[in-house]
Amino acid sequence: MTHQKVLFVCLHGAAKSVLAAADFERMAKERGLPIAAESAGTEPDPEIAPPVLAALQAEGVDMAGRTPRLVTREMAAGATRVVAFGCGLGAAAPDGDRIEQWEDVPAVSDGLPAARAVIREHIERLLDGWRAT
Repeated sequence: MTHQKVLFVCLHGAAKSVLAAADFERMAKERGLPIAAESAGTEPDPEIAPPVLAALQAEGVDMAGRTPRLVTREMAAGATRVVAFGCGLGAAAPDGDRIEQWEDVPAVSDGLPAARAVIREHIERLLDGWRAT
């Protein structure tokens, strides 16, 4: 049973946070770490970005019925870690200093592979630290 969770938050909850949550869960599972991930946005779009959806579906990730969600204080409070892509969480921000900012991830609209490569580098580091604790 998974009790730990990482919440990924980007502006629209439709690209970076979706990619990060999908990759994080897969990479954590490959390491035998039972950590869940979810995504959200501070100003959610009505749908997941089509290139992100296509990339994940091509890898067998079932995104059926999923839409970007507005980040809430409850979501942030229930997460072991909160990662944001250069956006503030406003009223949804958890108490204390629990938000890690990944501001160096390029826009997915400028190139999904480049954005995803940076996201994966961050996830590797995050998981390395998780395993060490």
